[in-house]
Amino acid sequence: MASIATSLGTVTAKPSPTPTASVRAAHQGGILEGANPTHYDSKNPIIVFIIQAGIIIIFCRLLQYPLSKIRQPTVIAEIIGGILLGPSVLGRIPGFSDAIFPNESLPNLSLAANLGLVLFLFLVGLEVDLRLLLKNWKISLSVGAAGMALPFGLGCAISYGLYHEFREDAGLVPISFGTYMLFVGVAMAITAFPVLCRILTELKLLGTEVGLVVLSAGVGNDVVGWILLALCVALVNAGSGIVALYVLLTSIAYILFLVFAIRPVFLRILKQSGSIQNGPTQSMVALTILLCFASAFFTGIIGVHPIFGAFLVGLICPHDGGFAIGLAEKIEDLVAIFFLPLYFALSGLSTNIGLLDSGITWAYVIAVIVIAFVGKFIGGTIAARLCKMVWRESFTVGVLMSCKGLVELIVLPQDVYYLRGHGLGHYLCHHPIDVGLLPALVPEEIGGLEAWGDRLG
Repeated sequence: MASIATSLGTVTAKPSPTPTASVRAAHQGGILEGANPTHYDSKNPIIVFIIQAGIIIIFCRLLQYPLSKIRQPTVIAEIIGGILLGPSVLGRIPGFSDAIFPNESLPNLSLAANLGLVLFLFLVGLEVDLRLLLKNWKISLSVGAAGMALPFGLGCAISYGLYHEFREDAGLVPISFGTYMLFVGVAMAITAFPVLCRILTELKLLGTEVGLVVLSAGVGNDVVGWILLALCVALVNAGSGIVALYVLLTSIAYILFLVFAIRPVFLRILKQSGSIQNGPTQSMVALTILLCFASAFFTGIIGVHPIFGAFLVGLICPHDGGFAIGLAEKIEDLVAIFFLPLYFALSGLSTNIGLLDSGITWAYVIAVIVIAFVGKFIGGTIAARLCKMVWRESFTVGVLMSCKGLVELIVLPQDVYYLRGHGLGHYLCHHPIDVGLLPALVPEEIGGLEAWGDRLG
């Protein structure tokens, strides 16, 4: 009884909470109660997200005006805008990054950006006629192979100097040169598919022979690149290289499944709903978007980036009647105006040019830029010329195939962060030159391609 009385006494002795003792509910008055709108709240992230999106879109639009005078596409303004907003320039202002782009808020920004990228690649596939794509498969295969082999060899060559120059940096775990060489070679060889698609769309080259050749060659480059990266990850983890073969076989099987199983059923449903003749109904738009996301999900979980799954669904959509045009009109402006600037700017936000702080580092920067551009340009140009394309079209193919920068930034979050504990990821994250991040600063050398696109169209 004494113990009970003691405990009861203890309970009653507790002071009852008062409104001033602690905040028991979130403020509903917002800034009227003195709340800071830039303070990130994980339970209500929309406020900071709106601030971030607004700054990125306005900033990129302001940059685009002067860049358009020298015929640079919007994607260049978005990449440069991200770099300026990131730690390289404005991020050096004390408190700027913590207030506008706090680290804990970036996953939300990345989610929206990648969602927009998936929808954009779906739209690109929607604009491409699969019959015309298959018609140019021989040229595309030649351009893709030559445009990948030469820069891969050059990348492997320069990886020797990079590996022995920087491998003694503090905090790095030893990694075999063979695996490092494979990773750098692949990063040099692949074409930045999202950048390429953005340029082809903006310059209205998707309907031309040059655009179709470059697009299909770029798809092949990136799929091979992701397979080789899967091999690289397996080797770093002391696993079997057979995983790369599994990725390849699964990708081929999935493409066949989409074309011969999903597409006929999908077309039958569209015909029954009248969407092909009269444009897509709301239900058919929902079905198509769900199919796009399901395909992106599958290619993502098998080790190929989700953008390729979305692109494939766009390809199998019918181009007869008004379905493709009607569907594109419903979503393309929102994707281009809102989502894509977030993606390309977010890539720039993660780039810190201040890490390039020595003469030898800048020497390798220049060497990587030259190799990344010249290797793709020469390989693509010669292959196109050997396939009987005229010199002007061949040069156009070579320049477009040299789009670099953003795919490496896709690779880093997907694979390099995963490898950080093994040293390779930590090493590459602190030396962005090694995976060709700075070729994103080269404005794809396409100033005159807009006029060429009009002539080729």
